Amino acid sequence: MGKRIERALTARLGAVLCALLWSVQAATAACSPGEVHLRGDWGQARFTVELADDADERAQGLMHREFLARSAGMLFVYNAPAELTFWMRNTLIELDMIFADELGRVTHIHSRAQPLDETLIPSKGPALAVLEINGGLAEAMGLDVGSEMRHPAFDQSRAAWPCSR
Repeated sequence: MGKRIERALTARLGAVLCALLWSVQAATAACSPGEVHLRGDWGQARFTVELADDADERAQGLMHREFLARSAGMLFVYNAPAELTFWMRNTLIELDMIFADELGRVTHIHSRAQPLDETLIPSKGPALAVLEINGGLAEAMGLDVGSEMRHPAFDQSRAAWPCSR
């Protein structure tokens, strides 16, 4: 009888430890450089992203691509918040540009930037990051100014939606 209780307790302890490890991994996985999470009154969304965090990557962006998966995007990250401008030179895909401040709050959304258009698209205020996704998707999701973006690029001690939650 003693061995049976010991095995049952060991099995339960193992299950509890597995659940604890899974929850820690899930919390950590919720904030990886290759993912951006968005939330607002409209709900939540997750995008797999390519990170453009240096001058060469930002200059290249999504140029010359003919396809972008619906759940994919590119996250442009800067060293400090600044007035930013983008254009669509050599970009073949219609895009939505979601500008976020240093806290990860969406401050501006430019919908349906037209392929190959060289008209400058301003951030309309300081931005630290810009998420580019397929054109029209932000509107279809109901994404709006004030929504929150979660990613390790934002200062986690001040972020509107830190990685730890």
